[in-house]
Amino acid sequence: MNRKILIVTGDGGESYETLYAVHRFQEEGDIAVIAAPSKRRLHLVMHDFEAGWDTYVERPGYCLAADLTIEEVVVGDYDAILLLGGRAPEYLRNHAALLEIVREFDRQGKWVLAICHGIQILVTAGLANNRKLTAYEHVRTEIEMGGGTYVTEEAVRDRNIITGQTWQSHPEFYREVFACLNKAEFMAQ
Repeated sequence: MNRKILIVTGDGGESYETLYAVHRFQEEGDIAVIAAPSKRRLHLVMHDFEAGWDTYVERPGYCLAADLTIEEVVVGDYDAILLLGGRAPEYLRNHAALLEIVREFDRQGKWVLAICHGIQILVTAGLANNRKLTAYEHVRTEIEMGGGTYVTEEAVRDRNIITGQTWQSHPEFYREVFACLNKAEFMAQ
């Protein structure tokens, strides 16, 4: 396929979501590129759901090196952007250059993908308005305050935006992602 996919995360990003995305795109023959605030080894975390907890628990996860900084991103070089979850979106949503990159992907009609807390970046970029979206259930209020409609499905597509609830939604999310990427590639031929 050789599509180029920009994957955005940073320290505190969800380890499983990051590694699964990189490997899944590579399996399809795509080029997965990790962008973060700085080009270095990132400290990722694992979020899990345990009985007796009202929310997820967090543990240290695998580390992964960023390929480039957010400032180095050239939107025209990529077919899609993926905004991952974990805690990283809490501070990445305040990164002005990243917000403009996300908006530019949308303006160009490219795929904008977000899973779990990655939706926080999408909402802050102003892309939730009049869209049906899903995310981790405790981010619902942010979607609604951003003008979006929260949907309880594992994965949702609204025009060029595809969202997923959590890493537990990977099967449904990536089925939708690849159906759309493959359809767009077929139509371009």
